[in-house]
Amino acid sequence: MSDSPGSTLLRDVTIITVDARRRIIQNGFVLVQEGRITHVSSNPPDQIPEGTRVLSLSGRIVIPGLINSHAHLAQSLLRGLAEDLPLHSWLCDRIWPLEAAYGGEGDAADGYVTARLTIAEMLLSGTTCFLEAMLTHGSGFANVARAVSEMGIRACLLTIDNKGKLVKFVETNPALEIADARDKDLDHMSIPSLLEAHTEFHGTCDDRIHVWAACGTPRGAPLSSFAEVGKACKQHGIGLTMHCAEAPRDLLIFHEVYGKSPMQFCHEAELAGPKTVLAHMCHLDMDVDLAILRESQTTVAHNPTSNLKLASGVAKVPRMLEEGVNVALGTDGATCNNSYDMLREMHLASILHKGTLLDAGSIGAHEALEMATIRGAKALGLEAEIGSVEVGKKADLVVLDARASWAAPWSPELFSRGGMDPVSLVVGSCTGRDVTHVMVDGRVLVEDGRLLVADETTIILAGRQVVASIQGEGWCES
Repeated sequence: MSDSPGSTLLRDVTIITVDARRRIIQNGFVLVQEGRITHVSSNPPDQIPEGTRVLSLSGRIVIPGLINSHAHLAQSLLRGLAEDLPLHSWLCDRIWPLEAAYGGEGDAADGYVTARLTIAEMLLSGTTCFLEAMLTHGSGFANVARAVSEMGIRACLLTIDNKGKLVKFVETNPALEIADARDKDLDHMSIPSLLEAHTEFHGTCDDRIHVWAACGTPRGAPLSSFAEVGKACKQHGIGLTMHCAEAPRDLLIFHEVYGKSPMQFCHEAELAGPKTVLAHMCHLDMDVDLAILRESQTTVAHNPTSNLKLASGVAKVPRMLEEGVNVALGTDGATCNNSYDMLREMHLASILHKGTLLDAGSIGAHEALEMATIRGAKALGLEAEIGSVEVGKKADLVVLDARASWAAPWSPELFSRGGMDPVSLVVGSCTGRDVTHVMVDGRVLVEDGRLLVADETTIILAGRQVVASIQGEGWCES
């Protein structure tokens, strides 16, 4: 993916910029040169470079590339294999044993196969950047980085789980019965391995790969173990993510084992900060934790589908936003969502809180789109580069086809006369299947709904070939 993308002009298109003024431009023009946006306007550019490719997109809508702030690449191969289970049974009896069985080498490596499958689904449904939530050793960091490199997506990849994260916790509190089949790999997940991967991979692939750290959910390991990771990340300027306060029992652990609220724990362990993304956050001590979240500038990754499917609860996102906390959006994995479609996730995020609060004016389409774009970019420290359609930013763009009956009677002309807001159309009616074009760094990776960077059929067949062996080695009947 190192070849120059050249110039591309998108014309006659509705542009949802998500810029500071939240402009919506009808019948607009977007010029991309050498991977960056150089013109966004209702008027054509004064000069169009020779050889520019022109895409006339009447009836289409351009949005910023979607940013998935919490995704598990390893789980696309496991889709549908752990249904109708609460979080801890889902993890201990199904997901962790299956992920512990990952292995292989080269093109047949399970981590490479599943990463390509997940990335294909992401690109085809409009995701241009993602934060990997917890890369297991069995997936292989190099396998995943190779898939990202080949397929052109932007990624923040994780390379550490806090070593010794369980520390015989089952013996300390047997009622929780939490055991991780992946503990056999803990020696490979350490601060030295994080720093090594950061040195080797961070900023590679034209700066599309960033290396982050991950901590496992605090379920018994000493606070000092987490603090070692937090201090190392701050010292080296490395981003950090962690599953936090996801299920009701997690809050019990914070209180009974650590004697702290979730954010008091994160603050004391030096995990909180502007380069930290905490996923889920459904069970907080709100009166204490909101202030720490706001003052530390920590981001919350909202995962509404996963939290509902696993019966974990609903994060109090409206209150977080009211308090000035940055909230981004994630799909989680295919085993707890069944999809990596961020358009579907936006739709749920835009209606869920209306129902839980009995308030039709709660989070709506515009807020959900911001969570999936500019707020996601801020979470990753990339808001100056991506997350909106603006001159000077990297050309991470998605085109949606809004000409079918499901979108009627929307049209740019009707919108100008007070008709349907295109943001409401995108969030309320579109799915990933309406994506026609996807661009990252100005390179067209999806065109007319077809993946250009790899053969989709080959990727699907490879996934089918390896999943049977994973099930045979990792399945744990309970």
